[in-house]
Amino acid sequence: MATQEAPATAREWHLAARPQGWPVPTDFALVEAPVRTPGPGEILVRNAYLSVDPYMRGRMNDVKSYAPPFRLGAPMDGGAVGYVVASAAEGFAPGDAVLHGLGWREYATLPAEQAVKVDPAAAPLSTYLGVLGMTGLTAYAGLLAVGGLKEGDRVFVSGAAGAVGSIVGQIARLKGASLVVGSAGSAEKVARLVEDFGFDAAFNYKDGPVHEQLAKAAPEGIDLYFDNVGGDHLEAAIGALGVHGRAVLCGAIAQYNDTTAPAGPRNLAQAIGKRLRLEGMLVRDHAALQPQFVAEVGGWLREGKLREEQTVVDGFENTAEAFLDLLRGANTGKMVVRLNG
Repeated sequence: MATQEAPATAREWHLAARPQGWPVPTDFALVEAPVRTPGPGEILVRNAYLSVDPYMRGRMNDVKSYAPPFRLGAPMDGGAVGYVVASAAEGFAPGDAVLHGLGWREYATLPAEQAVKVDPAAAPLSTYLGVLGMTGLTAYAGLLAVGGLKEGDRVFVSGAAGAVGSIVGQIARLKGASLVVGSAGSAEKVARLVEDFGFDAAFNYKDGPVHEQLAKAAPEGIDLYFDNVGGDHLEAAIGALGVHGRAVLCGAIAQYNDTTAPAGPRNLAQAIGKRLRLEGMLVRDHAALQPQFVAEVGGWLREGKLREEQTVVDGFENTAEAFLDLLRGANTGKMVVRLNG
């Protein structure tokens, strides 16, 4: 077995309690645990960057969903990139950079088949958690495969300053949308959408009713809506969509922490007369697009046509707080945690 030095123990984050509404710091516990030597076919990885994502909030509830709930008193998981420090698997050697799914811990021992080698010389390591990872593929597949974006479409993106939304808007522009509108939660984020990400218009959803602001930004309506928020944003989009309009239902962060049923959308009946298509999406359904996605999006990155923004939080001990900040909307673009050392 090829190996480098690894500690006997390392830290990992456990779910200590199931959140009631908004999570609080005491719902998480930072635990010292043994670092397990890899068995046959396994690798030991020292994580360098961890991903925190909105979908993780749903996994903290003990309910049936598309992903199993986190177990109480056990380490959570999520996207991570790091370096192999010990290998008992053919094709992996110490020093290899890999992408895998056992985040929320400093060291991870896992089957090599569950890791993918990445090239830190081709792009910064954290990029593989963002625009070149699940985040980017979600935007790409959602907009093109699910949403069926056509040249000339008028597009509205909610949560547009977030990890997925900021990439959706840029891809829509690169693919020939005639209008790209985004919503965000601060004046600073709204300015960034227009000035840095190339949106034609943007508005702060806290400044007034979403349907009124959307009508001003897209007076002729919209053809395609990419939904990261749900609630009043989806209701406004249904009102603004034209006949045969499409909505990609990717996320509903506005109601992830609700303890009561959402109030809307109250105008869903409009979907009948307008013949709307509202389709949910999970990125794992679109793995076949991976080669095309990496080639096209990687090309845009190299050519400077697509920009990735990251909010980087330093320190493994700050992972839970980074997740809470994500839910509060403190990030622009992809939120990642950079581990010390």
